Amino acid sequence: MPAEVIAQALRHPPSSPKVLPVLKRYLRDFNVSVYQIGELIRFDPGISARVLQIANSAAFSRGARCNSVELAVNRIGFDSIFEIVANAVAEQGLVRPLASYALDADEFWRRSVTCGLAAECLADLQGSDRNVAYTLGLMHGVGMVAIDQWVQKFAPTFGFFGRGFPRDHTDGERALLGCTNAEVGAAVLHGWEFPPEMAEPLRWQYAPLDSAAFREMNCLLYASKWICARICAENPESIRAPDDRFLRPLKLSGATLSKQIVIVRSRMDEVQRSLEDHQPREAA
Repeated sequence: MPAEVIAQALRHPPSSPKVLPVLKRYLRDFNVSVYQIGELIRFDPGISARVLQIANSAAFSRGARCNSVELAVNRIGFDSIFEIVANAVAEQGLVRPLASYALDADEFWRRSVTCGLAAECLADLQGSDRNVAYTLGLMHGVGMVAIDQWVQKFAPTFGFFGRGFPRDHTDGERALLGCTNAEVGAAVLHGWEFPPEMAEPLRWQYAPLDSAAFREMNCLLYASKWICARICAENPESIRAPDDRFLRPLKLSGATLSKQIVIVRSRMDEVQRSLEDHQPREAA
């Protein structure tokens, strides 16, 4: 099955069950700024993808591709952001598990944001654009969402067993579909007119040295996924450190990479606490 065919099954990635209720409350608050909404959008892969799609559309791009959520929010302005968030809130069905991967919505969200925060930290260390890196980490699993939607429609008996980092579900994907979530994810982003520096690292996230183009960002995503796996896995000690050859393009050592686990875990805890503090309260 060509990756491009599966990619067409996806209109939007799922929105987060943690972020969407807070955004919904923000829409009713006239004192909330576009900056505050933009900060929340960073933590929702689905709405981030919508914002980037629109920012890269002919109406807004004027030939200049947009590769970070921050730039996209500034480009399209408050009125369009409001409309995007309002539409996402209206489509509550987007908050859904990835059934074929046995992943609930909260876990998929946690992995996406953790990987984004890890990519941001690594970009700070080695001098890459932190906003591009964060967005890339946040979107790294979009191919899984497209595959799950295709499977639910055309092959609902399919399911994918995960082996954990670094292979994840790729063995099952390749056996059943003939392609992996990495290839599908790249096809999704290309179809949404994301710039190549966003789409191609997704394609090579399992083999970052196999493409000379964007090799540094390929390796940054690979290393970010390792940090994410160490934070999110049930048995993190079983996950071996990445081979040094994947870290050389980043000019980072394995010891430096390991130190980022504590930092990223702390930042993820802060995100979760902040969202919990801003959740709408049920009326008594």
